[in-house]
Amino acid sequence: MLIKQLEISKFFIVFLFIHVLIWTLIPTLVNSNLPLDTIETLAWASDIQWGYSKHPPLSAWFPGLVFKIFSNQDWAFYFLSQTFVVLSFIMVWKFSVHFFKNPMHSLVSVLLLEGVYFYNFTTPEFNVYVCELPFWALTVLFCWKGIKQNDYLSWLLFGFFAGLGVLSHYLFIYLIIALDLFFIYMIFKKEFNSKCLISLITFLIVLLPHLIWLMENNFITIAYALHRTGLEESNFLRHLYYPLIFLAKQIGILVPFFIMLLFIISKFQYKINFKDKKLIFLIIINIVPLLLIFLTSFFLGARIKTMWMTPFYLFIGVLCVYIFQNKIHTERFRYFLNIFLFLFILSPSIYFYHSIYKKSERTDYPGREISQLIQIKWDDTFSNDIEIVFGNVWDAGNLSYHLKSKPEWTGGLWRGIKKVPENTNGGIIVIGDYEDNVYVNNICASSNTSSHVVLLQLEPFNHKVCMIGKK
Repeated sequence: MLIKQLEISKFFIVFLFIHVLIWTLIPTLVNSNLPLDTIETLAWASDIQWGYSKHPPLSAWFPGLVFKIFSNQDWAFYFLSQTFVVLSFIMVWKFSVHFFKNPMHSLVSVLLLEGVYFYNFTTPEFNVYVCELPFWALTVLFCWKGIKQNDYLSWLLFGFFAGLGVLSHYLFIYLIIALDLFFIYMIFKKEFNSKCLISLITFLIVLLPHLIWLMENNFITIAYALHRTGLEESNFLRHLYYPLIFLAKQIGILVPFFIMLLFIISKFQYKINFKDKKLIFLIIINIVPLLLIFLTSFFLGARIKTMWMTPFYLFIGVLCVYIFQNKIHTERFRYFLNIFLFLFILSPSIYFYHSIYKKSERTDYPGREISQLIQIKWDDTFSNDIEIVFGNVWDAGNLSYHLKSKPEWTGGLWRGIKKVPENTNGGIIVIGDYEDNVYVNNICASSNTSSHVVLLQLEPFNHKVCMIGKK
């Protein structure tokens, strides 16, 4: 055996460390600006709430906390994202221990995840999908612990992490529905224990503030989620086209995963035992959420975004290794490790190349440079600090992130803002790109404040900026 059993845990730790190092260091070195979703979460975090225009709150709270500690250091947010990824890997490892006697099987079930680009190439962008990863893994882990141990602590933690998962992203509900189906299976098997219902206490306590926020804000996040599916388009072909596109994309995403699996398994032969409770649980947590997404697309004609599926494959390695564990031979681990190392190096190499030679991405936006120009002009003109920035979440969100006074992003065209507030002692910045020039002109012209107003055209960035402050 290439790796002794006593060394497997050390190998796993080294793998986690290198994963974090690579995927924190490379984007820090090659990206000029944070990705769109990360800037958006930071813009939201400038005003802590129990929900935002697009999503529930957790994806903004964590970057907001990091921003409080490290300020506008880009590496900190890449590191945050990788922390969430490796935490989910650790939880998958801990979960797999309940299913495998051989620790090499646990290792393989996690290493296989490097064949899914959701867990490497896309992870530098901290967003709602990365945010829900550890909570997806923790919910599954403590659900299984609750089933096996049937103790109050496991069930309370199950409900707690499930609640946090929903506060990360609403698609987390698909996992909860799948787990409910397993509970129904347990009822039919007459193995259901009502003690699990205690998990509803922590689940509802965690969700209650957000539910209140939803009602107070006309369920704005629900409306956004429905809008993203494209349901407003009425076309029968959507009910066939979108599900087929969804299936094709999932097959493409999993090709590297199955190539890795091919190198560790001697034969793809297995007879499924439907009396095996462990297997049924693994099938349900892996297949049912995917099936529910497919049925959603089929019956509603909904367009499924590829990134939505980020947490859905966390346990696919455990499922496949469990099914074929008798076909996994230690002498093949050398070949598996070679293909793993190839993909482990290939993914960041592609990311590096793409970032260096493709200079039209959001991560190439000169956000820091634009902010410095505005800051210099502000310091030369006004005596007070910038307190508020208006504009779309990208342009104004970058100002909120980069400007030295760390102003609050208050919104833009999507909020229908017609004029700037007059009850603030701090300075105000209104920014827009070439499409928003008329908007910026009008909002400054309508200002009835006694403050000094300066209209600035930023060349060559095609930005118009209105500054409102005190001399």
